[in-house]
Amino acid sequence: MRRYLLNRLGQVVLTLIIYITLVYFLLQAMPGDITQMYLANPRIPQAAREELQKQLGLDQGVVMQYLNYLKNFFSGELGVSFSHYPRPVWDILMERLPRTFVLFLTAHVLSFYLGYLLGRIIAWRRGKVVDYAATVVGITFWTAFYPLLSLVLIWVFAYTLKLLPLNQFIEPRLWQGAPFPTNTVFGYMVYGGGAVAVGLFLVFYAFLRGLKRSRRNTARAWLSAFAIIAVALAVAWRTGLLVYIWDIASHMILPVCTLTLISFAGTMLLMRDSMLETVQEDYVMAARAKGLPDTIVRDRYAARTAMLPTVTSLVLSLASSMSGGLVTETMFSWPGLGQILFHSALANDYPLATGALAFTGVFLLIAHFVADILYAVLDPRITYAGQPAVEG
Repeated sequence: MRRYLLNRLGQVVLTLIIYITLVYFLLQAMPGDITQMYLANPRIPQAAREELQKQLGLDQGVVMQYLNYLKNFFSGELGVSFSHYPRPVWDILMERLPRTFVLFLTAHVLSFYLGYLLGRIIAWRRGKVVDYAATVVGITFWTAFYPLLSLVLIWVFAYTLKLLPLNQFIEPRLWQGAPFPTNTVFGYMVYGGGAVAVGLFLVFYAFLRGLKRSRRNTARAWLSAFAIIAVALAVAWRTGLLVYIWDIASHMILPVCTLTLISFAGTMLLMRDSMLETVQEDYVMAARAKGLPDTIVRDRYAARTAMLPTVTSLVLSLASSMSGGLVTETMFSWPGLGQILFHSALANDYPLATGALAFTGVFLLIAHFVADILYAVLDPRITYAGQPAVEG
């Protein structure tokens, strides 16, 4: 186990260095630099422009800039943004990253859960009406032109029906004179939502997994869940945060729904194909031969093993979404990592663009590492050495 982890960590570090090197030199290959915006102003002398280049480190050679950046990156120093001077790149990324993470985490969890439920149902009822209906609907959304679907949902629910707010992150008029900063409210929203999610998971796991499943325990689980949500809402209301939390949450509904509709079909079809292979396994046949109910055979025997590819897909998709989903954040004017990456690339802001792309690479590498561990944990047939376990 220890040897496997050390080998994987070494591969992660080496891959990260190669990735950062490619990103850095690709961005450096772009024409111009930040000082070019001052060339059109005849009032700024050449000496001032040279001094600006020196302060930003652009007077050195490309190789020396790369070595300095590599050293600073591994020491946690990402430099200063050119276009947001003198704000450090780290501060900008830490401000934008939670917004992207929360948006895409919510959408991916919903799409994964929806795809997992539908996938196991249509695999168990292969060839039935529900199989054809779910597959057609899923593929229709999966192959839809994403910007067009976004515009349609905005036009229907925000512009025509006026049920949801138009784009942006907040409603500016509501926040004029607000007693709380936006980032503070968003932080409370994230931590509070995470605590509620953990509480709900523990409640349902205790009543529906740890204890004997019955109607009484199911009712207790739902009552406990409603109690947790009611307490959280009451605390938010008493502190005056509820109206501002709802403003941010309501602006998330349209992008989250759009992402869920686009991506749930991938998980559904992957789960369907994986489960169709799993139901042919001997242990599933043996469970059926014992006379166990179909729901138990489907959920506890077939679906558990069949979900391995879908779990891996979820982990990798979460990491890849840390790039910000440029189209999503542009269509819905969501101020996240993708939007800042787009603007920094246009402004030749090399430190900010490189830092944003480096974050994406780090998350992807961590996701691959976690996926390998999950495979070994969830499937007892897989060992840490990468060879099938020998049953003795």
